Amino acid sequence: MRTSGSLALLLAGLLVAAGCAPSASASRDPSAPIRVVTTSTVLGDLIGRTGGDLVAVTSLVPPGADVHTYQPSPADLQALAAAELVVMNGLGLDDWLADMIETVSGGPQSRVPIVRLAEDSLDFELLPGDEPDTRNPHLWMDVGYAIRYVDRIETALVAVAPERAADIERESGSYLVALTELDGWVREQIATIPVEHRKLVTFHDALPYFARAYGLEVVGVAVDAPGQDPSAGEIAALIDAIRSSGVKAIFSEDQFPTALIDQIARETGATVVADLYSDAVGDPPVTSYEAVIRWDVEHMVEALR
Repeated sequence: MRTSGSLALLLAGLLVAAGCAPSASASRDPSAPIRVVTTSTVLGDLIGRTGGDLVAVTSLVPPGADVHTYQPSPADLQALAAAELVVMNGLGLDDWLADMIETVSGGPQSRVPIVRLAEDSLDFELLPGDEPDTRNPHLWMDVGYAIRYVDRIETALVAVAPERAADIERESGSYLVALTELDGWVREQIATIPVEHRKLVTFHDALPYFARAYGLEVVGVAVDAPGQDPSAGEIAALIDAIRSSGVKAIFSEDQFPTALIDQIARETGATVVADLYSDAVGDPPVTSYEAVIRWDVEHMVEALR
């Protein structure tokens, strides 16, 4: 990510001022909520549910925006300067945040801890990304992996405010129960789809962890990454794959254009479902991570069953 000159100057000033402040652990009011900045609204909801009233979360990327290509604003930089903890996904999804900090601070060090939820853990079996030697970042679409995200968030919050450890663990424990029940519900719903129909095509590669966890097959994707147009040959190959495999539906998220998948659907007879969510929450009723998963699963089951 490249910041504009004025934006870089503003961020530099904010981070210099923040760097002169005492460390979060030394200066924080133990009765105040932990100020957390994250990138996407999905991660923001996971953090908010993990910490409850003990956290104040700012999600930089608003609903409806694309986390892959987001450009931060001056207001985002002010929130970042005041943060006690920064939480991002990593694996290339939202690396613009770390790049922004490093660019203006002259190095990778920050006055606040930065947690990359999808990285630096042996708990995850990572799948390939859209470029050589990369990994797909959409781990949270597997609810089992979202549970592990919550464990990492809890650990990070306790490190910032160890005096609130018992309260944080209580909030987190309650949320983990809800997510475990959600994981079981997803499995029950997917089981109602005939095995031969558990195949799908997606606009971009947002569902490989979901598919692996719940017994679906992603036959192909329309674009390698948001903002990249496929060649005519790639479109033709995808159309052939849909026809030969009997894919019934093509799925896309709400924030992406549908012209390409509409074209593919006309050629194949597949149904287009273009109102899923993965990187962001949406308008009511899709205003939480749990709601995202339930919405997506209900629409998938309806289209594939």
